[in-house]
Amino acid sequence: MTVFENQINHERKIPIIGIVGGIGSGKSAVARWVASHANVELIDADDLGHRALRRPHVQASLRTAFGDQIFSSQGEIDRGKLARIVFGSHADAMESRRKLEEIVHPEIGRQVKSQIESAKTSGRDCVLLDAAILLEAGWRELCDLVVFIDASDAVRLSRVQQRSGWTAAQLQQRESSQLSLIDKRRQADVVISNNFELESAGKELFVFLQNRGLLSCKLPQDS
Repeated sequence: MTVFENQINHERKIPIIGIVGGIGSGKSAVARWVASHANVELIDADDLGHRALRRPHVQASLRTAFGDQIFSSQGEIDRGKLARIVFGSHADAMESRRKLEEIVHPEIGRQVKSQIESAKTSGRDCVLLDAAILLEAGWRELCDLVVFIDASDAVRLSRVQQRSGWTAAQLQQRESSQLSLIDKRRQADVVISNNFELESAGKELFVFLQNRGLLSCKLPQDS
């Protein structure tokens, strides 16, 4: 049974493809590449997470949980201060992260589902759900397929050093808050390598979706 047949049987109007990967894997860049070459809807859960932190009711809940220390002088949540509290493998960080997730994940999930509903009538072939926390937040059930974007530890560290100035220890600290890469790979339906040129990884994902009958267009010959 194809994804489209399964979709019809369950009265779903659009297939959902989850995109996951380790920090610095370039999963968002690969998803954007495909979105720029195909008739797909791209949902960026990381962006929705940033928006969630600006919502008054979320801010109020976070103030109750963590106090004024996580807010800037302008009254906005200081993500750097919040990160120092919630990331790490020690007990206090893990408990703080649990509180953060209980507050923020449901709000992001509501926005994800709202955008999926809107996409059902958009005329798009499918939805790419780019979400680092897709498996941790329980959104796997929303997806027809999950794609794991892979990159070596060295490549990922180089990328986050260039992008954010992180050290290897900071990368490890952030990754300790997520599901292991081994588990993410295991739960994915396909693994796409993004160690080298972005275009190569983008084409590989495009062809995978095309072969599954999820794209109505062909890969541009000049891309």
